[in-house]
Order: sequence, then C-alpha cells, then structure tokens
Amino acid sequence: MIIDGVEMRGVTVDDAAALADVVTRNREAMKPYEPFRREEFYTEAGQRARIEALLAERESGLTLPFLLVAGGTPVGSINLGSIALGPLRSGGIGYWVDRDWHGKGLATAAVEEVCRIAREEVGLHRIEAGTLLDNYASQRVLAKTGFTEFGVAPRYLHINGAWRDHRLFQRLLHDDPPPM
Repeated sequence: MIIDGVEMRGVTVDDAAALADVVTRNREAMKPYEPFRREEFYTEAGQRARIEALLAERESGLTLPFLLVAGGTPVGSINLGSIALGPLRSGGIGYWVDRDWHGKGLATAAVEEVCRIAREEVGLHRIEAGTLLDNYASQRVLAKTGFTEFGVAPRYLHINGAWRDHRLFQRLLHDDPPPM
C-alpha cells in the first residue's frame, strides 16, 4: 500500500479491460497532456497491446511499469522508463492519476515509491521528468518529491496535436559511484 488503500504493483495483461475503462473515463481530462491516441487505445485490445509492449521493455530492463489500484480497480499508473545503467544510471518517470483521485496525494506517494525502487532496487543515480509548461499540478508533485527544474525543452513532445515545450526536472538519488 502506498496511500489510503491504494497499492502499487506491476501491470499485467489481465489489467487490459480495467485499464481500457479507466483511460476511457479519463479521456477528456487527460487529452491536454497526452499524445494523440487512436481509438484502439481506448479498447481492451489496445490496452493489451500497450501492456505487452511495456512488459517486453521490462524484460529488456528498459522500463518498470506499475499500476495504481484501489479496491481492485486501476486509478492510475506510473512508469520508470528509458533506464540506462553504466556510468549514467538514469531513467525517466511518467505518471497519471484518475481524475477522481486528483488532490489526494496519490501521485506524490507513487513518485516517492518509484524513486525508492530506482535507488534501492535498480541502483539509479538520477531520475528525469518533463511537464508541459502549464501543468502546475504535476510540477507540484515533482517539487514535493525532491525534483528540481533544470531547463526548458522547446517543442519537446507532440502533445494534443502539436509540438509542446516542456519544463525538465531531475532528482538526484545519491552520489555513490556506479557498481563495478
């Protein structure tokens, strides 16, 4: 459990139908912050394909995909992706939370837990995140969890039909040397 009865666990293909339901319910709320999504994304088959791709990336060590679940129902997800080991030891974090769970500290708790996993279990040195310039809620989550802004990336991601600038954040997890 990470907060108020919500657990964070690895995503499985069995989550496809429930994820299709929650992303469909949150479609309009997430639209300003998401890339263009084909209609298939909002179906069980589309979510199954997405999960299978994430699980393949997990097997290769590139991604750790997690689901946030309350009472058996998904209420968000968080991914640690673009994992690079060696001398870089870095990854990127991305997350979303069901609109009914906004403002309850769920994203903050999930980001903290992924940072713990990244440091203690994966051995990362830093985590990076990016937000749209006006995504103040996500910026507050990152600030509360020890991330600092280090720049702005012009036209960084294609979001909601256009290339959008993003604020870039990072959190240094430790300064230990990489394992030999």
